[in-house]
Amino acid sequence: MSALLEVLALHPADAQRAEEGGADRIQLIGSLTDAGMSPEPALVEKVRDAVSIPIRVLLRLRDGFGTDGGEVTRLRGLAATYVAAGADGMAMGFLNGHGDIDAEVLNAILSEGDWPWTCHRAVDHVLDSDRAWRTLRSLPRLDQVLTAGSARDLEHGLDDLIARARADAATAALIQAGGDLQPEHVPWLVRAGVRSFHIASVARPLGSWKAYVDAGLVHTWRTLIDAECRHRPAAP
Repeated sequence: MSALLEVLALHPADAQRAEEGGADRIQLIGSLTDAGMSPEPALVEKVRDAVSIPIRVLLRLRDGFGTDGGEVTRLRGLAATYVAAGADGMAMGFLNGHGDIDAEVLNAILSEGDWPWTCHRAVDHVLDSDRAWRTLRSLPRLDQVLTAGSARDLEHGLDDLIARARADAATAALIQAGGDLQPEHVPWLVRAGVRSFHIASVARPLGSWKAYVDAGLVHTWRTLIDAECRHRPAAP
């Protein structure tokens, strides 16, 4: 199975450099506020014109992982607008007041359209991880879960994420490892069956958000991940 490398982009220049470096997909956000907010539809159009690889757009309009009925209507409309602007799918994640995956909200957003989606870090903030994963696997069109295995980052969640991937191949196939991913994490994740990776600031010189995505850095990650996937078969 080949690996997927997704790069976070803020504008068309980021996206172009990510594609040049070998990224398979862009995750597009509008701002860095509280780990990312939704972009304007016009930005999606500009990025679509700039690259040929798939684009997943972040659906998030407020801090945290909560939402309400009125906002859900707006999110559904945004998703449709993003698809019309050229997006291939969405990245989103919502929790209810009990600290669980908000299946009701997610199903409401997913009730229109046929686009695939990534659960975006919400699973790292739940009270019961096992229950959250069961809920996620019941939702339509989910094909990835962006997770660090921890509410902090992969350095703190790596062991738990590896254990979860090794315990169930179907879960491993959904995991997209991200959240301050470092090169030394990749071999362990690949051995556990993970084949999807998300990079953000590490794709930029000195990890600075003031710098554009660097094609050379993306290529370095592309080479590393592909080499590990070739030489380290997934655990049975």
